[in-house]
Amino acid sequence: MLDSYFKLQEHGTNVRTELIAGLTTFLTMAYIIFVNPQILATTGMDQSAVFVATCLAAALGSAIMALYANWPIAMAPGMGLNAFFAFTVVGALGFTWQQALGAVFISGCIFLILTVTGVRRWLVAGIPHSMRSAIAAGIGLFLGIIALKNAGIVVTSEATSVTLGHMMAPAPMLAMLGFFIIAALDALKVTGAILIGILVVTLISIAAGFSDFGGIVDTPPSIAPTFLQLDVVGALGVGIVHVVLVFVLVEVFDATGTLIGVAKRAGLLEEGPSHTSPQLGKALLADSSAIVAGSFLGTSSTTAYVESASGVQAGGRTGLTALTVAVLFLAALFFAPLAGSVPAFATAPALLFVACLMARELTDIDWDDITEAAPAALTAMMMPFTYSIANGLAFGFISYAALKLLTGKARDVHAATWLVAGLFLIRFAFFQE
Repeated sequence: MLDSYFKLQEHGTNVRTELIAGLTTFLTMAYIIFVNPQILATTGMDQSAVFVATCLAAALGSAIMALYANWPIAMAPGMGLNAFFAFTVVGALGFTWQQALGAVFISGCIFLILTVTGVRRWLVAGIPHSMRSAIAAGIGLFLGIIALKNAGIVVTSEATSVTLGHMMAPAPMLAMLGFFIIAALDALKVTGAILIGILVVTLISIAAGFSDFGGIVDTPPSIAPTFLQLDVVGALGVGIVHVVLVFVLVEVFDATGTLIGVAKRAGLLEEGPSHTSPQLGKALLADSSAIVAGSFLGTSSTTAYVESASGVQAGGRTGLTALTVAVLFLAALFFAPLAGSVPAFATAPALLFVACLMARELTDIDWDDITEAAPAALTAMMMPFTYSIANGLAFGFISYAALKLLTGKARDVHAATWLVAGLFLIRFAFFQE
């Protein structure tokens, strides 16, 4: 039955290989069940409910990808988007978390429309490569400063805005230990390096009395505090327009790039710039639907995970890999006490390591062309320095369009870039906080 539904023989794989690939992918991305609840809890959301929503959103999204698109790509609430949700939309702009969930729902609906109509591909094709790389790197730097703050390594200062914290304190020391463990294990090609790092620091913290131990396994907590709590009406105010725009833009670039990149590695796409595949349209629809579902459950935007490449490397070629991930996320629901025992400085190393990986995108920027390099650098710098992904995108797109116009290269700019730059200009002109 499995062979018939997932076409295992046609893809040159078997049930055992797919199950191992699914387990591999799950281990590399399971850190999200610890990190996402902690980030969203800063908004006032119930951490236990977010834990359940995270597991369910990941399971549902991965199952849709498996059963509808038959691709070995797992889904879960996205890193970067959860930070934007918590620290910018709620923390800086002052919206309620219910309104933020409403914005996620609206962005998901727009994302679905863009996918069905083909505009999503037009947007991706129209955004300069240097800007796409800068967006990824900038989000990485944003995650980096969040990680360093959570660990107490970077603290506020009246004189210099930020400064180095007391490195001999338990939190900074354990956070750096966790980072070294994760980076070393990853260099040694150990599966689940991030998850292992989080658990080791948590165990040391509990043993040393720096954090409390709540247990390991128990019945899943209630999802009621976040389930169907989105405030769509409240999110329809003009002040949140640019928030939805950022959600959509990051979802478009992140999810589409991940889908195409992992699918190419799995040999599921035809060669060439068009990246054609009969299943690509279904995969795009699957990840769009997962965003809407996640907003109902009570979590920030769900997206395709680049960690799926680890499962592909292990031989995963069909939706059975993603379905295995979905089942494992459902099983993870019973580990809520363990998730609640993880201190913030234990997840900080995971954020910092992901930040380092995303910062590698800076190497793909054309640094010899200042009209490409300057906007890209502004994009990457403004995200951590203003504590906002939205501001980084705005400065990047506006400066890109302006520099191309002033240097006589306006014809080189795709209409999609002009559109996004124009929308951000309107945001600054009329909706500045």
